[in-house]
Amino acid sequence: MRRLMLICAAGTLALVMQSQMLAQPVEGGNVSSGREIAVTICSNCHEIDHTMSPRTAVGPKFQDIANLPSTTELSLKVFLRSNHDRMPNFIISKSATDEVIAYILSLKRK
Repeated sequence: MRRLMLICAAGTLALVMQSQMLAQPVEGGNVSSGREIAVTICSNCHEIDHTMSPRTAVGPKFQDIANLPSTTELSLKVFLRSNHDRMPNFIISKSATDEVIAYILSLKRK
């Protein structure tokens, strides 16, 4: 019984620590600059925030991307640096990528 309680406590602690790490801002990422970049580059295919007028988007809403359990700074970096069949292969600087990622992560529901 005590072993089971220790395992549960360790699992809970790991989840709390992981959620705190995921909530931290991207190093070097500026949320407002990230939004501006997203408006310029991404808004033709994605609804980047709730203030945009409703329209038929080719890609998912940034809010929906942010709230996927798998969305982390690392997963977004890997995704944005990979080739995609259904998404143009933009060449975006590292700093711009970090800012867009910071913006997307800022949309994650707490």
